[in-house]
Amino acid sequence: MERKIIEDLIKKRNLRTKEIDKEKVISLLNAIEKNISAVKKINMNEDNSTIIFKEVYDAIRQIADAFWWLEGYEVLRDHDASFTVLKDIEVSQKFKINYIERFKKIRNDANYRGFLVSIEQAQEILDFWNSYGLEIMAFLKKKIDKIK
Repeated sequence: MERKIIEDLIKKRNLRTKEIDKEKVISLLNAIEKNISAVKKINMNEDNSTIIFKEVYDAIRQIADAFWWLEGYEVLRDHDASFTVLKDIEVSQKFKINYIERFKKIRNDANYRGFLVSIEQAQEILDFWNSYGLEIMAFLKKKIDKIK
């Protein structure tokens, strides 16, 4: 992550320094895996597609926060700051980071405007997780293994 971006996020009070807590990151990754596993067991329909979408979105945001924690920072305010870090992760389908902005809008519409998420949208974010999210999880686990 570029130093200037980090400095700007700190100046805007979206980020602060934090002691690296490897065990906390491991705990969060384990919780993410359990939540996603539970979500995948749900037979998706119009009644639960919004819940599924929001749970997967939260997992993506949490994984971004975990990456920041491993860098020695904590996100304070918004999801945009969380997701900034994902742009620096070396993954095979890096272009998919651009999907997150649309996912954020869908999630905000569901949370704050009462919109329902369609089955197709819920399936799309789940597919996103199954490719991009799993790859980020693997990247973070390798990074954790390198920390003493």
